[in-house]
Amino acid sequence: MERLLEGLNAQQREAVTWSGGSALVLAGAGSGKTRVLTSRMAWLMQTGQVEAEAVLAVTFTNKAAREMVTRLGALARGNAREWWVGTFHGLCHRFLRLHYREAGLPAQFQILDMTDQQSVIRRVLKSLHVEDDQLSLRQAQQAINRYKEQGLRAAVVERHSAVHRLIQEVYEVYERQCQTDGTVDFAELLLRCVELWQRSGALRDHYQARFKAILIDEFQDTNALQYRWLKLLRGPHAEVFAVGDDDQSIYSFRGAEVANMRHFERDFAVQKVIRLEQNYRSTGTILDAANALINHNTQRFGKTLWSDSERGRPIRLFAADNDESEARFVVGDMVSHQAEGARLSEMVVLYRSNAQSRVLEQALVAQKVPYRVYGGLRFYDRQEVRHALAYLRLVVAPDDDQAFLRVVNFPPRGIGARSLELLQQAAQEAGNSLSRSAAGMTLAGKAGQGLRQFLETLAYLRTEVESGRALADVTRTLLERSGLLDYYRQDKGGEERIANLEELISAVYSFVEQQSSDLVTFLAHASLEGGELEAHDGVDSIQMMTVHAAKGLEFERVWIVGMEDGLFPHDNALGEPRGLEEERRLAYVALTRARQHLTLSHARARVLHGQLRYGKPSRFLEEIPEALCLKLGMEQGDRRNESYHATSSLSRSPWRVGQRVRHAKFGEGTVLAFEGDGAEGRLQVNFRDFGIKWLALAFAKLTGL
Repeated sequence: MERLLEGLNAQQREAVTWSGGSALVLAGAGSGKTRVLTSRMAWLMQTGQVEAEAVLAVTFTNKAAREMVTRLGALARGNAREWWVGTFHGLCHRFLRLHYREAGLPAQFQILDMTDQQSVIRRVLKSLHVEDDQLSLRQAQQAINRYKEQGLRAAVVERHSAVHRLIQEVYEVYERQCQTDGTVDFAELLLRCVELWQRSGALRDHYQARFKAILIDEFQDTNALQYRWLKLLRGPHAEVFAVGDDDQSIYSFRGAEVANMRHFERDFAVQKVIRLEQNYRSTGTILDAANALINHNTQRFGKTLWSDSERGRPIRLFAADNDESEARFVVGDMVSHQAEGARLSEMVVLYRSNAQSRVLEQALVAQKVPYRVYGGLRFYDRQEVRHALAYLRLVVAPDDDQAFLRVVNFPPRGIGARSLELLQQAAQEAGNSLSRSAAGMTLAGKAGQGLRQFLETLAYLRTEVESGRALADVTRTLLERSGLLDYYRQDKGGEERIANLEELISAVYSFVEQQSSDLVTFLAHASLEGGELEAHDGVDSIQMMTVHAAKGLEFERVWIVGMEDGLFPHDNALGEPRGLEEERRLAYVALTRARQHLTLSHARARVLHGQLRYGKPSRFLEEIPEALCLKLGMEQGDRRNESYHATSSLSRSPWRVGQRVRHAKFGEGTVLAFEGDGAEGRLQVNFRDFGIKWLALAFAKLTGL
């Protein structure tokens, strides 16, 4: 039995061997919560407190469930197939397979993935003659899933507007269609299970009597329906062991309710809150910074991460002149670490919004550094960006049929499959492009009106380009007149897509400033940039991702960019206490991804929506004690002053950021940053022909220009 407890610290051991009823375990970042969960399950089984079939464990991802089963298999005897370990959806599926009759399902019911669900909803919309401009497929799908996650059936949803009445009708027909087809979507699995237990007291009593120990991972991420599920499943004699971290609750936009942790403490009569505070991941300096930051949140249980490992090096703060110099610094820094023997795959750059990746990708391409965008696409491959680029391609190349087909009915303007079929047939017979055939074709009704509007928009944009109007302004006009921005504004998840479209304006602005005002040249640049450097599996490469995507991961070296008010914390959270607290939790998650090296950066100026804007350093930077930090590069100066002065610990250096220099071997370059002091210091220089390099001042042999 001691083997199970071997290597556990005092708090982990207390959690594993707890015997005083339901418990809430506050597991800080890097505190070994998965080991505690699996050890707890094995302890309960091996001590004979419960049989294996009386234990149920819930995780949030299939990957976590597989890891738990693997670890448990190494600790406990028994058949893994008998263990009830899985995600909420996976366990509900298992329940419903066993009780399909009681649930009103056929024996061989099938699960709809998101794409399958869209196909069914599309059929429903067509059967009800619902046009895209009345209710889009995306809107209908999001509404149905949202209602289900709230535990609401079609018969009881809100009907206080024409749109809501239409959604209710679509939802109702969709429910009937799924029942006829014998299918269930993901949200239905959980809702059907909850309804079954509410309806069948005997079945509920059976499982309440069966499961004596229920363990829940990532409890801070549970939503209202999942919490109802847990309350129904837990019997009067069952112990619930909930593991979570209120300081890492960052998914409210998905319906997660951090308040469930407080409700749990009350509803389950929790006698003990156990805190896992020893961190096995990060240095003491990084943990002190994370603790200082999160302590500014008032609505939290409270805990303090600590480590008995080394203090580690200071957290580096880099203040850049603009977003492009920030990106050059980060990429140059990564290349320097690689030159010292570090693997690129152990380096990650984190950002608050996907739209921030573009400038970084540009810098990586310039330095020929392979990279991977984790959990997403490179900037110019994102759906909404490709839509906008298709419009721009049609402005300069009206005969581009591929671009035409991509956007002629996007955003939806009533041009259905039959109308497109007629148009393609006419183009083929005349030997014309689709665009030329469309100009001379008359379609009836809504399709005809939509096609005319589409062609008028392209003609207007073509006139704007020919008149010499700035390309950034043309792009902004395109996004408005095409309806792309309005379309994504109505989309529940459209905020990120709108940010990417606005970043496209910035991309055009920067391209014109640095290279060319020719639209054809920009479109070629967009097609070519980065594609060959998007790393394949097995290739050592820089990792790039949003902070949300980084949760649960860890890296040796972490760079967090865009630390400015309005970016991180996000604009939407400023002035809104609950939102600001979640943004701070997100920053806490970002800091605690780093094991050894952590760099935070911000820019004095950044191109946003095609306009140069001056930013203020993130308030989160001010909440990190200065004693833990090493400042690099430029300090925030007076925004009204065009000169941007530099200060750092390299106080006796003759060099300044932005200064032009010459090196005997590398030629001319520009100073980007410096660190250290005197002869022990080093400079980061961007050389025109050799890229970015760090040079030790003692051997640099630089001359100023």
